[in-house]
Amino acid sequence: MSGAAIPASRGLRWLWISLLVVLLDQAAKHWILVTLRPGGEIVLAPFASLVLAFNTGAAFSFLAGAAGWQRWLFAAIAAVACVVMAWLLRRGGSALYRAGLALIIGGALGNLYDRLTVGQVIDFMLLHYGHWYYPAFNVADSAITLGAAAIIVDSLRPRSRVKHADTGN
Repeated sequence: MSGAAIPASRGLRWLWISLLVVLLDQAAKHWILVTLRPGGEIVLAPFASLVLAFNTGAAFSFLAGAAGWQRWLFAAIAAVACVVMAWLLRRGGSALYRAGLALIIGGALGNLYDRLTVGQVIDFMLLHYGHWYYPAFNVADSAITLGAAAIIVDSLRPRSRVKHADTGN
């Protein structure tokens, strides 16, 4: 055999990124909870503020007005997505692809923790300009966005073609 198989556990070593995201996310949320009350604001710049916001829905408050069942739906989706992405992480890929998966897993776990313990996701970063406001978000949301961008960039990169001994291609 010309090349040794890479143990599947080596793919899971990327989960340290996920753990770092969860720790940073929860630390930031804890700080916001002890620092601000709903409606409070810390102005960082003319276009950015820290606020305390709660989101019972998903991205952009999707289904936030539902009767509460969405908490468990989004928790189940996050749990299943993390399992699938951990499986993909074990399968391998480029460093950019694996880092993207690990960022998404960390972000999903950070928001999942909120849903299970608080019943809603804690958001705190608010971007605005004039009367325009982008929905508040958190470290976990940022990690998910960066992870998705990394996977997209990785998918656009040219791949080298592997020559197969039996076909010569």
